[in-house]
Amino acid sequence: MLRILLILLMLAPVARAAEPRTFRLDYYHTGNAKQELYALDKVVVEPTAWPGNPYRPLDTSNLGDYQFEVQDAASGKPLYSRGFCSIYREWVTTDEAKNATRTFHESLRFPAPQKAVRVVVRERDAKNDWKEAWSVAVDPKNMFIDPSVPDSPGELITFEKNGQPAEKVDLLILGDGYTAGELPKFVTDAKRLVGALFDTPPFRDRRKDFNVWGLCPPARESGISRPSTGVHKASPLGCTYDAFGSERYVLTFDNRAFRRVASFAPYDAAVILVNGNTYGGGGIFNLYTTTAAGSLWAPYIFVHEFGHHFAGLADEYYTSPVAYNPPATKIEPWEPNATALLDPTRPKWKDLMTTGTPIPTPWRKDEYDRLSRDFQKRRAQLRKDNRPEAEMDALFLEEKRMLEPRLKAEKYAGKVGAFEGAAYASKGFFRPEINCIMFTRTDAFCAVCRRAIDRAIDRQTGKP
Repeated sequence: MLRILLILLMLAPVARAAEPRTFRLDYYHTGNAKQELYALDKVVVEPTAWPGNPYRPLDTSNLGDYQFEVQDAASGKPLYSRGFCSIYREWVTTDEAKNATRTFHESLRFPAPQKAVRVVVRERDAKNDWKEAWSVAVDPKNMFIDPSVPDSPGELITFEKNGQPAEKVDLLILGDGYTAGELPKFVTDAKRLVGALFDTPPFRDRRKDFNVWGLCPPARESGISRPSTGVHKASPLGCTYDAFGSERYVLTFDNRAFRRVASFAPYDAAVILVNGNTYGGGGIFNLYTTTAAGSLWAPYIFVHEFGHHFAGLADEYYTSPVAYNPPATKIEPWEPNATALLDPTRPKWKDLMTTGTPIPTPWRKDEYDRLSRDFQKRRAQLRKDNRPEAEMDALFLEEKRMLEPRLKAEKYAGKVGAFEGAAYASKGFFRPEINCIMFTRTDAFCAVCRRAIDRAIDRQTGKP
């Protein structure tokens, strides 16, 4: 009998190690164009277990404006690290930062340590090299670490579950500006836009590597703020159009609200659907994305912004106005799909280049610039006159029908090269292909962006 019991115990599946809890370090990020300060707010224990990949705790991608590392306090051994970007980093490049000081609330999430650690934040300097910016001690035994559970934002919706969170990319879809009666609309919007993401390669072939969850805290009134038209609303996540004065840029500056709601779900990436039909969205690497779910262009916005957030992709367009000022010196971007081509003989994506493609790669840039800037003037006038959104949609459709065939007719269309015009700059920066979702409102990523996305998925799901 004892022998049979031992055999049964040997054949039984090995129990999974207990998943660690999720620690979140909240802090204040204050500064202006000349100085920068960090200050601890608090450390909290989120309601859900840590959803990240236990096999790849260290981030070796070298992506992001910032990187944080959790180190064993006694030995200094790295235990966990991630690259990320922030709203602060974007704001500090605007004109406002030259004359004003602002504070932003930010968060770092990592698996709960078993003993004391030090959390180190590094940021890139003017040459894109890493420098230590701040560090703080975290002791899991500290009585001020807050394990209290905030009020639930509502029922967790399971859109897709293909495995355990630690083995998948957990994508969280949040709703903002949806009333309780509009919850079915949120569900419909989320399914439609998630479908658009998984219809787009390489996501189409990697769908089983994702879990998709949803949370939609009920709003008192429908919609979100749009200050340029005098509209201000107290939506649950605090999303607003007109971020940094850009009418199409949608962000939430209420990090506490975002983190409080999101903490009720496992997530590696977060998308906020805002209940509005005015064109708009935003995406920040390893923070979140936003999409105006009611816009005709919502599927494109959703996929484009997710490329920023999930894979650290750069914007490749350069004729649309943005709030940011260019860097003082020309340096190689860290983003995988943009290059300064400082050494034309060794472009960063050389292994994907088509043999015989010249570098830089010629294209009819002057003609494109002239047509595109004409559309930008018409777009600005429509917004200035507060014309109906249908007129803006019609303009975008006209632009797409005029420009896309011209790009497809280029001699080097479909080939990987180095096409001048990228990262908001007309001159001096280059993109991999003539067209891409990160360049125009087209429907496909270029080869370089597809590879970057595949690598991001592998970081979240890969095993040793």
